[in-house]
Amino acid sequence: MKFLKIQKEGDISIVTINRPESMNALSTEVLREFCSLQDYFRQDLETRVVIFTGEGDNFSAGADLKEKAQLSTKLESWRSNFGKPAIKSILDIDQITIAAIKGYCLGGAACIATACDFRIAAHDSLFGYPEINLGINLNWLGLPLAVRLIGPARAKKMVIGGDNENADTLLSWGLYDEICSSEILMERTFEMARHFASKSPIAAQMIKRSVNNLVYKNDESIMHMDYDQTLLTHETLDRKEAVTAFFEKRDPEFKGD
Repeated sequence: MKFLKIQKEGDISIVTINRPESMNALSTEVLREFCSLQDYFRQDLETRVVIFTGEGDNFSAGADLKEKAQLSTKLESWRSNFGKPAIKSILDIDQITIAAIKGYCLGGAACIATACDFRIAAHDSLFGYPEINLGINLNWLGLPLAVRLIGPARAKKMVIGGDNENADTLLSWGLYDEICSSEILMERTFEMARHFASKSPIAAQMIKRSVNNLVYKNDESIMHMDYDQTLLTHETLDRKEAVTAFFEKRDPEFKGD
């Protein structure tokens, strides 16, 4: 893979988003590589735990807005949407998955983190869903994942409010399983990974699959329209104003058009 670096340490694999010069932004090619992870790890009979993280200072700043700005038509945007398949690929990985979060973890990257089984974060990390500030809704199955972890009111606060939350808040809400200093983030993540890797892999994977079926089974039937909604918002004047304001580094002026 070109943008996902996969390293193995015994029965633990580390998947690193490797675009540090772009704050590990999720381009179409990055998401395409995420889509292949389920099949990749299904063929890997040695790995018991998969860790997700980002190269450099950030987990990921989310979708690559520079790339999206170049997708001038609705058809181009639809064809390039690998977001939901990427999240489903992570959800369907048989092995236990852990997100090691540092720096920024925003938008689509937050969807990746919430699709993992566990999350451990650095104290100074920031996590949020800025989509509404860009004039669009949250898709990629991100909404049901957030609601299950923190409940409907807090999910509305994050997704409608569009503000970034700190690690202490998200630990108290239950989105994070543990927080620590950035200096020991990977050390603590490996300790967690080794704990789960020490368990019977067949039993662990069966339990994971059963839990996921219990809580996520209906998400696709409920959220099948989420990207259609994004395509609709993509055509609004508010969306165009949001993108222009982003690149001009100013606050957008939304008018409901």
